[in-house]
Amino acid sequence: MNKINIKEIIDFRRKSIKAKHTFAQNLNKENLPSEGGGDYWISSVSALARAFKTNNNDVITEKVIKINKSLDSTIYERTKLMYQRNIDILNNYKDFDFDAIKPTQKLTYHKKSKSLSILMIDKVPIKISPNHIFSYNENGKKIMGGIWFIAKLGGLKDEELAMVSDVLYRYLQANYSVDYEINPEFCIAVDVNNCKEINFRQLLTKEMPAILLPTLDSLKAMLAEHP
Repeated sequence: MNKINIKEIIDFRRKSIKAKHTFAQNLNKENLPSEGGGDYWISSVSALARAFKTNNNDVITEKVIKINKSLDSTIYERTKLMYQRNIDILNNYKDFDFDAIKPTQKLTYHKKSKSLSILMIDKVPIKISPNHIFSYNENGKKIMGGIWFIAKLGGLKDEELAMVSDVLYRYLQANYSVDYEINPEFCIAVDVNNCKEINFRQLLTKEMPAILLPTLDSLKAMLAEHP
């Protein structure tokens, strides 16, 4: 089976039964094409990730100015639309308080290892790509969390965004829990299209449904029909 990313899992869940069969058939054969390529949202998401880390919203304003110049210089309508969608996201975050979604302690940011980027969850290889993983000290404990800014056309439903935080928590738990305590409150997924955040603690308290494993079970059932 080829590895799959979280957006593809969300896509699978949304499909009709017939389309799910086709998806599974393709997954067993070759890599799936992604929505507009992996770089479609890179301008906005990378700027938000940098603003989060540096605590400097000027990064967002500067990126909007840069994208606007690119928008004005292109004659292609699809490219203009891409630029405008990224600008719309960034405009919503110009005055956003990133401190509201991070611990109050001083954060140490960790380099994401490529060797750890594929996580087997319920026997499905999932590509994990959060924007930041970070640690901090609290009452003598070493604690870790992470944040994942995600953009998808039309935005995500709450349960879909919760699934992203679920994957993020499992990734940190699998790779860092020997040395760190993983804080579910700061395993945060952010839908940048809708300016919405969900953390893994909301799954633990049943505020959000846990749909990851049922979705993967459905995917595996389809894959078994298309070996």
